[in-house]
Amino acid sequence: MLAAAPSAAADTSPSSNWAGYAVHGTGVSFEQVSAQWRQPRATCVPGSATYSAAWVGLGGFDENSMALEQIGTELDCSKAGRVHSSAWFELVPDPARMIRLSIRPGDLIAANVTVTADRMLVSLSDRTRHRTFTNNVYAPEVDVSSAEWIVEAPSNCVSADSCRTLPLADFGSTTFRHARAVSTTGVAGPISGPAWGRTRILLRPGGTRLVSFEPSEGAATPLALAVGGSSFKVVYSQMAAPGRLRFVGRRFRSSGAPITDTAPAAHPALADRRIRIS
Repeated sequence: MLAAAPSAAADTSPSSNWAGYAVHGTGVSFEQVSAQWRQPRATCVPGSATYSAAWVGLGGFDENSMALEQIGTELDCSKAGRVHSSAWFELVPDPARMIRLSIRPGDLIAANVTVTADRMLVSLSDRTRHRTFTNNVYAPEVDVSSAEWIVEAPSNCVSADSCRTLPLADFGSTTFRHARAVSTTGVAGPISGPAWGRTRILLRPGGTRLVSFEPSEGAATPLALAVGGSSFKVVYSQMAAPGRLRFVGRRFRSSGAPITDTAPAAHPALADRRIRIS
């Protein structure tokens, strides 16, 4: 039997695909989220393809959420041991869209998501190479009940009923800086802002909510907030993986809502962001 989902107001929550922080609160909604980070430098080992993503977004934290607006970068390792670095944005339930920017490990990235009514403005800048992508798109459905700063283990679905979490790449560490959210009432602040609560999310393999055919041994831990609550580091680590697991529900898309170890199956309408497997 699956345990009840953790409260949205919890200080810490385990997840099988997210690591980072989310802010939220009763009666609080958000219109903007932003941060900076450096594209990490993956340690790739030939023979094993692994995957990771870093992003900022609005929505998707609540287990009943059906939407998520996000933008970020991806860092993957091919089976040949080569690093693949890219950028994307996504408006769930629509599939992800690749961004035509050349992103390289070590580049300084600045990202922003702003939602106004049914419009989403996304922006991602590679400040090392002085290139910027901006797009204003229609959003048929939005969720602005939370804001997030996340490193993720992506997922891949071969069908609506057959999905798995992809092995997490050894990204070393990723530090989010200048993390900031703005509420729909115009209140702006860092992750630790007094106008909302926050949840620290730990990425851990295993648990009853992990839907995976090939459990990853990778884990990721967000460290304590620093610099006035606007900065934190996410650190990769190895962790013993569980054995082969039974499929217990539909998997979320690659950059979808956090799949907590204790949450019941949810979000049946979310599309899956399929990514290329090398």
